[in-house]
Amino acid sequence: MADFGFNEHHQNETINYMRFARSKRLLRLKTIDSCFEELKDSRLVEETFTVDEVREMLDGLQMVVRGEVEMELINTAHTNVLLLRQLFSQAEKFYLRLQSDISELENRELLEQVAEFEKTDFKTTNKMNLETSKPKLAPLNEGGVSELLNKEIARLQEENDKLKSRLRTLESQAMSALDEKTKAERALKDLKRTQGEQQEISSLEDTVAALKEDYERSLSANAVSQKDLQENLITAKHELLRVQEQLALAEKELDKKFQQTAAYRNMKEILTKKNEQIKEIRKRLQKYEPDD
Repeated sequence: MADFGFNEHHQNETINYMRFARSKRLLRLKTIDSCFEELKDSRLVEETFTVDEVREMLDGLQMVVRGEVEMELINTAHTNVLLLRQLFSQAEKFYLRLQSDISELENRELLEQVAEFEKTDFKTTNKMNLETSKPKLAPLNEGGVSELLNKEIARLQEENDKLKSRLRTLESQAMSALDEKTKAERALKDLKRTQGEQQEISSLEDTVAALKEDYERSLSANAVSQKDLQENLITAKHELLRVQEQLALAEKELDKKFQQTAAYRNMKEILTKKNEQIKEIRKRLQKYEPDD
């Protein structure tokens, strides 16, 4: 069995594709054979033909065969493109980048190996292990599995680290927002308390203003009474001066008549009465005099 460096799975896939290509090739060859058979049955009914008739038949056969071959070549190219598309799509799922060497497609040695593989191994259909599920691209070797898994684990770990970092950032932002919310609620409470105090102060200010207004009214209303009190105070002072003068005269008379007992008693009584009057006048003056 020819060895192309494939594992069993890839070798089976190669056999499947060669079987598909061989069936298409045989079908196209049968079509070409039918073109010749049709020419033989429809035109070769006479024993002799002119040169022009032979040329016409060959030209018509050439056009038909050329069309069939061209159609087969175009279909083969398109089929290969679809096969490459499947391989590339499956490789991308494993983060692989496939590259093709176009020059190797004309390598005669490799082409002879493929031909030998087709002649010998292609006919042993009993050895083929056809997969019924949808084919998927597997790693190139056993070591590739670990490498791909490690790359995927590293990528997931990196994404996980990024998500953790993002989560920590969001948690920090959430804590900051919570602190701001707490500060805002505290400031709101302080503001409400301040507003309540300001309302109380405003109420007190209104009360003080009312009291001040009442006091001013009282001062205005008592202005006349105060004037009268001042006049009464002046009169009382004059009365006090007059009484003091009388008292001084009485004392002088008392000295003169000190030896006269009866007169002295009379003057004593008069002096006592005057003293009482003076005390009464002083009490009255203390009530009406303003506090300086």
